[in-house]
Amino acid sequence: MIKMTVFDFDGTLVDTLTDLALSVNRGLEAAGLPTHEINEYRYFVGNGREKLIERAMGAASSDAALFKVVGDAFNADYELHCGDHTRPYDGVPELLEKLSGLGIMTAVHSNKPHEFVGVIARKFFPDHSFTDAWGKKPEFLPKPDAGALLELLRLHGVEPEEAVYIGDSDVDVMTAENAGLRMIGVSWGFRGREELEAAGAPYVVDTADELLQRIMQL
Repeated sequence: MIKMTVFDFDGTLVDTLTDLALSVNRGLEAAGLPTHEINEYRYFVGNGREKLIERAMGAASSDAALFKVVGDAFNADYELHCGDHTRPYDGVPELLEKLSGLGIMTAVHSNKPHEFVGVIARKFFPDHSFTDAWGKKPEFLPKPDAGALLELLRLHGVEPEEAVYIGDSDVDVMTAENAGLRMIGVSWGFRGREELEAAGAPYVVDTADELLQRIMQL
């Protein structure tokens, strides 16, 4: 029986792509660098803030002073605008409540900066109480390193075999593997079914209802 569901955040629970892209683009503009189309950011996200900025800057990211300009501008802009276009995916709020009603804990483990995870979770899931919601914390390496995920489970008395990790990218597949958790991929996120299956996701679902059914079968 599954005791805890641990979710990736961006691309899994909430569609944050537009707000992330616009804020990075404003950072690039502040540094006099070229910007990108929003859809290009699907392949920039997933490994944390620094890697996102590095990918968006390209070769210019090797300039430490310029990198700081982009990063500082992104942080300031995203703090103000992280909820402008962001929305939960269809059926996700209802899914979370059904899991809670079944006595299954719900948690978040993301490479997104920790401070932004809390802000967005409170804004878009005001009626849901996550067991815990972790973004990238400085004391842990980013996903796919398993350290933070295993610590989150330990704090709540959950063994890896009693949890499932749910995400939308190859990073999430590797994170689950590294931590010894079962994994379910969601096709509605930033990367899609093809990447998840190529990375070895044992299951890939297309809707929140299908995700609930799969969780209950584990």
